Amino acid sequence: MAGIGFALRRLTNRDDLLGIVQGYTHSAIVSSGPWLFTILAVGSINMFGIYLTDLGELTGFRVILIYNFAFSLAFSGPVLLVATRYLADMIFKKEVEEAPGMLLGAMCLLLGSQAIIIVPAYLLLFDLPPDLAAAAIVNYFLVTAIWLVNVFLTALKDYRSVTLAFLVGMVVAGAAALGLAQYLGAVGITIGFNLGLAVIFFALIARVFAEYPYRIMRPWRFLGYFRKYWDLALAGLAYNLAIWVDKWVMWCAPEREVTDANFVSFPIYDGAMFLAYLTIIPAMAIFIVNIETRFFEHYQRFYRDIEHHANYARIENNHSNIIQSLLMASRNVIVLQFCIAITVILVAGQLFELLSIPPLQLGIFRFGVLGALFHVLLMFVGIVLAYFDLRKTMLLVQVVYLVLNGGLSWVTLELGFAWYGYGYFLASLLTFVLAYALCVWNVGRLPFLTFVRNNSSV
Repeated sequence: MAGIGFALRRLTNRDDLLGIVQGYTHSAIVSSGPWLFTILAVGSINMFGIYLTDLGELTGFRVILIYNFAFSLAFSGPVLLVATRYLADMIFKKEVEEAPGMLLGAMCLLLGSQAIIIVPAYLLLFDLPPDLAAAAIVNYFLVTAIWLVNVFLTALKDYRSVTLAFLVGMVVAGAAALGLAQYLGAVGITIGFNLGLAVIFFALIARVFAEYPYRIMRPWRFLGYFRKYWDLALAGLAYNLAIWVDKWVMWCAPEREVTDANFVSFPIYDGAMFLAYLTIIPAMAIFIVNIETRFFEHYQRFYRDIEHHANYARIENNHSNIIQSLLMASRNVIVLQFCIAITVILVAGQLFELLSIPPLQLGIFRFGVLGALFHVLLMFVGIVLAYFDLRKTMLLVQVVYLVLNGGLSWVTLELGFAWYGYGYFLASLLTFVLAYALCVWNVGRLPFLTFVRNNSSV
């Protein structure tokens, strides 16, 4: 699945500064496209929309978007990870003829299963006008569909089309939302934003079908992977729930807001955390271009030599190379993310004043940045565990993260406003320590895992 990383690495290896800038820009969009798109599009809508419609209409749109991103990602986790594993296995076997069918089958499963929940929720639970409820449901389905297509992006090699899709979609979303805001209010903003999402979705899915130009066949075959990889599916669910559980807990805070449509949110906490997540984008970009590709080369060589009956000395040397690549990658990411976190924390006061962000968010934002530091490290450790098929270890780590993030956030909620943000930071830190220890222990005995524990013939 690291195919686009190798293409981007060749771009950054060009002997000019432009190649480096282009490589990491494309990598940032591939790794964080939906997040970047949302932040930039919503930011422009909030900045200019206040002159075209009232604050209540903007708030209604923003809350709908938060709910759709939160619950679509949380409920999509099992399907996304199983689909990723199925696609990775097809690429490994060089038998990708079923990729288009799998995409459509997974899309039907994902949208159909979530429609059972989201359609009644918007029609019955939330007090929305019919036209806004319909626009919100369409928005939910588009966001969910983009999560699924995103699975295929790192397997593609045409990074320019991915970047162009998100760029054009962002422009269309901002322009259409602002153009319709003055006439239709929240309905117009949501419809305009949906147009941008639709541009992204159809452009990306067209790119996937161009990459895999095969007829639709056996779209439901991947369902057998749910039985085989049930622990992977649960890990995906637990991880995506863990990402959002602290926000849901904070929606119970005394400072929360309840809209006329019965939406509950805590804009001070939500906004601070969303801004904090932006600090992990450079690390994500570097991971795809440099870290994953170099690690993958050593990983591939280790197993390829075993398949070709290499002697034990060669296997031990390959094992040492894997460990060295992981240590170097850990050092690079930790140094980069630590420097970014400290810099952002130090300049946060001036930055908030410049952007006219409420100062109440400052403390939460700073702890969110520290939490994001360990969150992104935890994410990379999870990817390494997935490479070595340590699914039950992954599941354990994600369940611990879910419990700690929810539990510690609740404790800080009880302690009061001054403690908000500590829960996410401590949960990310403690879970990363656990995950790193488990990763070191398992990678240190990789030959044993390969020849004994993971060997079905033993």
